[in-house]
Amino acid sequence: MAFKIDTTLTYDATEAAVSGVLEALVEHDPDDGDHVVPGELRRFLARLRLLHGVPFSYLVPDAELLPLESIRFFYVDRCWTDALVQGALSVGTISTADRAQLEAVYPYARDDVDLAERTVRAPHGEERLDGPGGAITGFLLRSRLVSGWPGLHVRAYRRDVIEDDALTTEAESHPDRMKLLRVERLAPAVLLVLVDGVPAVIHIEEPRQGIQFGVRLDAEDPPENRRAKVRVRNADTGDLIPPEDDFTPENSIDVPFRSGAPGVIDVGRLRRRMIDMSPPIPGLGTTVEPHEYALQMLRFPYRQVFGDPDELEGSAYYDLDAFAVTTSFTALRDDLAERLDALPVEGGTS
Repeated sequence: MAFKIDTTLTYDATEAAVSGVLEALVEHDPDDGDHVVPGELRRFLARLRLLHGVPFSYLVPDAELLPLESIRFFYVDRCWTDALVQGALSVGTISTADRAQLEAVYPYARDDVDLAERTVRAPHGEERLDGPGGAITGFLLRSRLVSGWPGLHVRAYRRDVIEDDALTTEAESHPDRMKLLRVERLAPAVLLVLVDGVPAVIHIEEPRQGIQFGVRLDAEDPPENRRAKVRVRNADTGDLIPPEDDFTPENSIDVPFRSGAPGVIDVGRLRRRMIDMSPPIPGLGTTVEPHEYALQMLRFPYRQVFGDPDELEGSAYYDLDAFAVTTSFTALRDDLAERLDALPVEGGTS
């Protein structure tokens, strides 16, 4: 559709003309209702809002801000992403009338992009969210975990809803679970996640596909001397031998590794250690059948919880929301001033 606005009109007349143009521009998208912005453009702008296509150097300008084996939580500045969208829309403006038209249309375009923002990532069966766009938070994870388990599960909640190690499907369908706007590997070992809102708790969990076997590390040991262990189970019931929150000689076995092959479990020696345990593993005889061995090695997906109130209790941050901003602008300014004062200057140091 072509149209022309007389540049000699007053501002009020221009605004009235733009209102008429708006009605003519409304597009009917059978999948998404009535909108001012065409569907393809609407979805492009929504992806732009979620940082698709934004160079990684703009997100992390220095590698030291995201070191190896680290996670960084953040807020997305809505003013910055709105300016990004406005800049993309302004590419086609030439005259003052074009800019006046864009200025009048933009509030409606922003509402359209708010709606489209929540449909960029739409897993099957997930309830669709409507309404104006709110705060967006997220995190960047740089870890071998990302490359080792490409299908990591990430869930965000408005409050702590389940025990950290609870095996339940409630975590998937709980009403306090928040929508993830973007979950994407930006590099083999870098994961970007954007959340619609400010969560209280975030779960990062190993994939649940198939049966998993594994060992545990004793956190009480120094990092350089940590030993791999198997928490043994009652062979009749499958329950862990108590105490469940500690390693003892009665409920765990040190894992032997093959000589000259670090990280490769010596399955035969481990089987013999299961038989020789004292006291014996309940329900286990003088032999270990394949299904009994598998039961002992069974390991449920590991879940890392961020923002757990139990972990914050007693700390200086217990009375704060786990993801609330704790560094003020004044503190950042003073820190930057100190760094600048310490920089060398021509002819000597400051």
